[in-house]
Amino acid sequence: MARTRILMLAVMTLGTATAWGQSNTREPHIGYLYPSGGQRDTVVQITAGGQFLRGASAVHVSGDGVQAKVIKYLRPVFNINKDQRELLQKNLKEVRQQRLSELFGKKFPLPAPAQKKAANKGTDKSKPAPKENEKTKAPPLKMPEHPLLYDLENKSLRELAHLMNIIFFPRNKRQQNRQLAESVLIEITIDSDATPGNRELRIQTATGLTNPMVFQVGMLPEIRELEPNNKTAYGDLRSIPYLLKGVKLPKGRTLPKPRPLDLPVLLNGQIMPGDVDRFRFRARQGQHLVIQAHARILIPYLADAVPGWFQATLSLYDANGNEVAFADDYRFHPDPVLFYQITQTGEYELEIRDAIYRGREDFVYRIAVGEVPFITRMFPLGGKADVKTVAEIGGWNLDKTQLPLDTQSDGATIRLTSYYDGKRISNSIPYSVNSLPECMENESNDSVKNAQRINLPKIINGRITQPGDVDVFEIDGRAGDKIVAEIYARRLDSPLDSILRLTDASGKVLAWNDDYVLKDSHLHKDIAGLLTHHADSYLMAELPKEGTYYVQLTDIQHHGGQAYGYRLRLSHPQPDFALLVTPSNLHVNAGGIVPVSVHALRKDGFDGPIEIKLKNAPAGFELQGAWIPRGRDHVRMTLTAPAKAPWKPIALQLEGRVKSNGQTIRRLALAADDTMQAFLYRHLVPSQELLVAVKKLKWRVPPVELTDQKPVRIPAGGAAQVKLKTRKRSALKELQLVLREPPEGVTLHDVTVVPEGLAFQLKAKKDSMSSGFSDNL
Repeated sequence: MARTRILMLAVMTLGTATAWGQSNTREPHIGYLYPSGGQRDTVVQITAGGQFLRGASAVHVSGDGVQAKVIKYLRPVFNINKDQRELLQKNLKEVRQQRLSELFGKKFPLPAPAQKKAANKGTDKSKPAPKENEKTKAPPLKMPEHPLLYDLENKSLRELAHLMNIIFFPRNKRQQNRQLAESVLIEITIDSDATPGNRELRIQTATGLTNPMVFQVGMLPEIRELEPNNKTAYGDLRSIPYLLKGVKLPKGRTLPKPRPLDLPVLLNGQIMPGDVDRFRFRARQGQHLVIQAHARILIPYLADAVPGWFQATLSLYDANGNEVAFADDYRFHPDPVLFYQITQTGEYELEIRDAIYRGREDFVYRIAVGEVPFITRMFPLGGKADVKTVAEIGGWNLDKTQLPLDTQSDGATIRLTSYYDGKRISNSIPYSVNSLPECMENESNDSVKNAQRINLPKIINGRITQPGDVDVFEIDGRAGDKIVAEIYARRLDSPLDSILRLTDASGKVLAWNDDYVLKDSHLHKDIAGLLTHHADSYLMAELPKEGTYYVQLTDIQHHGGQAYGYRLRLSHPQPDFALLVTPSNLHVNAGGIVPVSVHALRKDGFDGPIEIKLKNAPAGFELQGAWIPRGRDHVRMTLTAPAKAPWKPIALQLEGRVKSNGQTIRRLALAADDTMQAFLYRHLVPSQELLVAVKKLKWRVPPVELTDQKPVRIPAGGAAQVKLKTRKRSALKELQLVLREPPEGVTLHDVTVVPEGLAFQLKAKKDSMSSGFSDNL
């Protein structure tokens, strides 16, 4: 007798074309922030560029100590008509004359042609002025909307030159990008005790929250670039003829030459197509300069650019124009860091550009320049939970060589730390905290003969101290034992590109691994976020017989040094999991539903079901379909919002729970966003928080519910009927049901009106579906 193969589908809420969940395709989006940060104890004005930002009403910044508000929404400016251009030029000249008057202590009137035109406007006697009435009267001419025109009357001469260069001159004659065309001016107040580092900024609009963008809280004095600032015209007003057109300066007087910058300083700028920016500063002999660029870290992935981010390069020139240092990356990070000890007191110029001379408004950068602390190595790269751990650090401009690590057991596995002396802060360094016993690697263990003996389970803190170094560890095992060897190095900022080998006593290789790519196996998405070179190794192997075995570790590129640290886990399998939830920002009507995706990163062979719960959520929020079936690593579920909730962002947390050996394993889900790199590759980029904005409706929308809450069972190659009940049956004929991201092979058919509401069929293709497959629709 043939056995019927069954497909089980846990059907939650099926969206309709008029659904009141998150079905809006015109979702607000931020493409860039400029500048992407500010100094503590200051008030800064920034521009957020993007799309569908109309109705921007509030700004949310993660963490404490930073407040933000919307100043103004600016519509896209694609063309400035003749009348607007003339009005803008007139206003610019007026401000310019005012600045010149203040500079030279004498009045600079408008040039004669402009005065004559202004005086004679509308007084031509040969043509009678047309009569106007309220209906035919033309509206007053308005200035074009542009972020640089805000507060125009208070611009300096240098800022006016920058403004003219941006609006009127060829560097901006490029194809307009509608995804970056809208702007929101934002005022940000940063408290004096705000914690330095990366925050996330979102804008709330009438249709919901935008995606998060990085906003950095810094400690250095900040400036913004002012164009032109390339090699031929580094900010010298005397070299900008259009600024002084029609102006006669007092005899023997000239505009002052710009002074070089004082260090330390943080530089903000944008690279446009073919643009090269330069900054001049003065440095003293003996100074140990660290010049650190932030570009890719501000906007991790650009969907329509290759390699998928702003690839910045840094060059340093001395007073004679000689290049004395260059950097186009820092180890495996695309953002360059330049280290240079000043050999002679004098003026230096720093140049930044894109490696292949691309550019756009979202090619934003921040560059820290000065004797700032920078950690280049740390050891060990972590510690055991609740055990006091102090790491040894090395690098540039560090007054101390030791750094305590927070190893409290209630934190994340991978954490961040920095060197901070109250006035200066270094780059952030990741480290890991685990619960297994730990030990240090013992040199010399570079051969089977000198192998270091390890009792499982153990985490070994070690280093590949020189090129060609091999670390060998000896373990005992029995037939059928499963052994796991896992490296944490690249994930902890170590330059080590590891390779692992498991051999028996005769030297036979039983298993090996070079790069272990962390991907969502169903959707083929990179689940590691910002890493694009997965250099950490992982292997799990079953031992064939009782005996002695060896785990060998080295750098596959034959590199080594004090910075090449690692944490090696040797143990039997420890089934576990981690979770990501996308997207990181949700908007939903009060009482409505919104879909979310939860991704499971299964570890050491764990394939059991995972229950998903809301943790400490406000009353009224509920999850439906909140489980990840056995063996699955990605499931969509829905979040129901309360009928009454404040129209402001609410932070939610999802938690995964698994019962194992009488205990419950709990893991918080990290918020993330599904982003595209270079037209093709997709990455799940972690975010700091999951936010939902609930919008109140004027009229309550009738619910759409399943008549039967049991899972729908579909025979492979067959069909099953599903019924929905709802009110307002007169309008049901106008509704159109669609499946959102259904499993391959599941289709919807035969939607009809029935007394309860609607009925339809779900079909499963026999050749596309496997028996026992479970999912949510």
